[in-house]
Amino acid sequence: MHQSLRGYTTAVLADVAREPLGEQVAEDLNAVAHLVSRTNELAVTLTDFGVPTAARKAVLQDLLASRVEPLALRIVLRAVETERVEEFPTVLHELYELARHMHDLHPEELRAEEPIVSRTAWREFMAGYSDAVFEGVHETSELEEIEDELFRFARVVEASTPLRSVLSDTSLPLPSREQILGELLEAKVRPATIELIRMTIQGRVRDLAASLDWLVEQAARARGWRIARVYTGLPIDDEERGLLTDALERLTNRPVELQILADPDILGGAVIQIGDLLVDASAQRRLDQVEEHLLSHEGATRGAQT
Repeated sequence: MHQSLRGYTTAVLADVAREPLGEQVAEDLNAVAHLVSRTNELAVTLTDFGVPTAARKAVLQDLLASRVEPLALRIVLRAVETERVEEFPTVLHELYELARHMHDLHPEELRAEEPIVSRTAWREFMAGYSDAVFEGVHETSELEEIEDELFRFARVVEASTPLRSVLSDTSLPLPSREQILGELLEAKVRPATIELIRMTIQGRVRDLAASLDWLVEQAARARGWRIARVYTGLPIDDEERGLLTDALERLTNRPVELQILADPDILGGAVIQIGDLLVDASAQRRLDQVEEHLLSHEGATRGAQT
C-alpha cells in the first residue's frame, strides 16, 4: 500500500476507528476484498490497465454505494486512484488490516505496529492525510482560515528555536509534545489545524517550519490556488503586489496567492518561490551577474593581449 493511501485512510478513520463504526468499516473493507478476489469478472475489470480510472471507480460506486459504509467506499475509491492496477486486490486486504489495527490497538501500539521510518515516506503519508482532512472542509473560507493558521504557526516556529527544538525532538514522548501544542493552540485555531500539526510532529521531520509551509501549500491546492512566497528586503505596495500576482498567474496558469516574507539580506528586488520553482530577481543576484560578466570580459581581454 502506498503511504499516501495509508495516510488518507488514517485521517478518514481518525475519529471513528475505535468506535463500532470503525469496526464496521473494517469489516466492509474485508467484504469488498473478498468480493473482488472471488468474482473473476469484477477482478478482471478492476485490474485491467485498459479500463480508465474513472470507469473503475464508477463500477465500484454503483456496486457498493448501498452495501457498505460511506467511509469504506470513500477509502476504496481512493485506492483506485492511488494504487497500481495489478495490486488493487492485495491493497484491499491491506486496508482491512489497517482499519482492524486502528480499531483494536492503542495509538501507541498502532505506531509500533505500523512504523513509517523515512522522511520521504512520512511526507507521502502526510500528503494523503491532509487530502482527507481538506476533503472534509466544504467551505472555501474555512480552508483559507486553516491555511492562514498553519502559515502563522509556521512563522512562530521559525522564529523560536526552543519551540522548534522541542516539537521536533522525537526523543521526547509524543504526549508531552502534543500537550505543548494544545496549550499553544487549543481554542485559538480550528480543530483541523491542530489535527494536521499534531500529526506532522509524529513523523521524522527535519525542518518543522518547512513542513508546516508545505501543509500551507496543500491547503492552497485544495482550493485550486498556488502559494508564491516572496522574500524581499523592502515593502511591496498594492500596485506592485497586483502586477506580481498577474505575472505569476500567467506563469503558472493558476490563481496565485502571495505570501510576503521580510528578508533583510535582500538589498532590493525579491526572491520568489512557487513549489520547486525559484525566481531570483534580487538586486544581489543582478550585482553578481554584472560582476561575473565583468570578470569574464576582463579574462577575455587579458587573453587577447598575451
